[in-house]
Amino acid sequence: MIFPFSLFRKETPAERYRVKDKSDDEGNTVFGRLCFSMFVIICLTCVLFVREYRLQIQEYSTYETKSDNNRIKIVPIAPDRGLIYDRNGVLLAENRQVNALVATPSKSDDIKKAYDEINGMLGLGLDENDKKAFMEQIRQGRAFQQIPVTDKLTEKQMAVFAVNRFRFPEFSVVPKLKRFYPMGDLLTHVVGYVARINTKDQEKIDAEGKTENYAATQDIGKLGVEKYYEDLLHGKSGYRKVEVNNRGREIRVIESHAPTPGNDIYLTIDVNLQKKGYELLKGKRAGLIMIDPNNGEILASVSSPSYDPNLFVRGITRKEYSELLNNPDRPLINRVSVGNYSPASTIKPLMAFMGLNEKMVTTGTRFFGAPYFTLPGSTHKFRDWRKWGHGWMDIYRAIEISADTFFYDLAYRSGIDRINRYMSMFGFGQPSGIDVMEESMANLPSRDWKRARHHRDWYPGDTVSIGIGQGYWTTTLLQLVRAHSILTQHGHNVVPHFMLASASREGREQNVTDRSLIIKANSELNWKVPLQGMYLVVNGPEGTGRRAFAGARYVAAGKSGTAQIIGIKQDQKYNANAIRKEHRDNALFVAFAPFDQPKVVAGIILENLGGGSRFAAPLVRRMLDAYLDPATEKAREEKLRKEAGEGTEENGEEH
Repeated sequence: MIFPFSLFRKETPAERYRVKDKSDDEGNTVFGRLCFSMFVIICLTCVLFVREYRLQIQEYSTYETKSDNNRIKIVPIAPDRGLIYDRNGVLLAENRQVNALVATPSKSDDIKKAYDEINGMLGLGLDENDKKAFMEQIRQGRAFQQIPVTDKLTEKQMAVFAVNRFRFPEFSVVPKLKRFYPMGDLLTHVVGYVARINTKDQEKIDAEGKTENYAATQDIGKLGVEKYYEDLLHGKSGYRKVEVNNRGREIRVIESHAPTPGNDIYLTIDVNLQKKGYELLKGKRAGLIMIDPNNGEILASVSSPSYDPNLFVRGITRKEYSELLNNPDRPLINRVSVGNYSPASTIKPLMAFMGLNEKMVTTGTRFFGAPYFTLPGSTHKFRDWRKWGHGWMDIYRAIEISADTFFYDLAYRSGIDRINRYMSMFGFGQPSGIDVMEESMANLPSRDWKRARHHRDWYPGDTVSIGIGQGYWTTTLLQLVRAHSILTQHGHNVVPHFMLASASREGREQNVTDRSLIIKANSELNWKVPLQGMYLVVNGPEGTGRRAFAGARYVAAGKSGTAQIIGIKQDQKYNANAIRKEHRDNALFVAFAPFDQPKVVAGIILENLGGGSRFAAPLVRRMLDAYLDPATEKAREEKLRKEAGEGTEENGEEH
């Protein structure tokens, strides 16, 4: 480029007034454009320099991280779930290796099409609901993670997949651990089960800030101990830092951190007692629970009928679930902690304690048991279970023979407010503290409850029925057995629980229970009287449970109950054969042994089977024998194997 130095030369006067030709103007225009272009170039060069400085110097770390994120992926590793054992080390929940078909959606151009093709090729039998759940996991941001398709690959399906592997780069077969319950339906309502994490579970995980720890986890506790102790059993996830190419495929592992396995759990359950209870209740709609009242440890808890939890682990079909849901025997219901029943006469020892502690009765009180009880100014008859009455009695005999009229009168004089206050202290109508989430509070009635529920006032007649555990009062078998455990412990708290201990790499941690005093008696005698009355139920000359416990090699005490499901008219006699099966009486029995130093409290509910002393008491006796006198129970089992069946003797029934 020739720079026009002549522009800086001073013009002469002649030149100043000379007329400029056209070529001079064009030269000036070109020169101006050149100068502007140079200015723009210099500015852009400066901008480029500043931008390079920011990228290379100031923002180097930011873009280095982004580059690494495109090149490096964090692959989470699921921890091994903790195992579950009974108190003697018998395995109740384990992890078994299975061959799982998994998909990595990021490796596919059309994951939906690939899903349908492999489902048809392998004959997996996956329906639209399965496909919907699969796609939901992709939408949750798991495109670069392995998403399970099925955990049930057979050897034949694996062989077919191996031959066609090249056609499906987005799918792979990986060995994985899957929960398995070797005892089947024996402990379903205790141990519970795990199942696939659904949308609701994921929302809860996210809300609790556990998303990262569950990134590689597919199953979560859904019921029982598995659900309650999820955090303990799950463990802590690990991860692999891997380098990937632009297609998301792994090139190499850069770094690896092993997951921390979940803690093992030892339950208070004794599998041998659990099996015994399961056998005794087989074919019945029933519940059974045994508790050590000294520490609240649950030795056995059976709800019959039950179901196999492994169905839910592998993925229950709609047909299978429908069959469980529509089964008239309701196997999904836990009859120990969720079933609601009238407690019937089993609460009479507790009512006796209230009466003594409130000085409504004394050990010297004499009461005449007529065939029925009537309220002042009323003609309505509250009948006794014995149609001719019981005659004169004291509080000991009232419990022994389960005299309804005695407790009708006591309830009427005490009033619902006092009854509600005392029975609340015994644990009715409130959480027991048990370590499963499937628990009903049942219903301990009060004035406020009736007003809120029925929009009516409380009447004296309502209180009379409450005195014998009928009317509006309902309880769970768990609450009932806990209440009697508190009675045996003279008011000290008994918190029923399944956790005996948990074991981690740091050692074994024992469960600690609450033994605080929650009910105070005005006199120690007030505890001894109802317990002595229960002793007479089993050992007295008129006891309703004396036949069931005849010949026992330990001293037991107990209380029977027969709960009406439907009301009976004043002039009508109860006839089980004349009413529908589901309307027949429930049978209950609660017992503890040994009498002087109780080691166990047991309770049974038999739905629609009739009298408690006739049907429930013998089963409680066998459970106590199995725990306290196993030799006798073993001999009985051998004898029963040789005989066609077991006979029972009839006895008077209380309601």
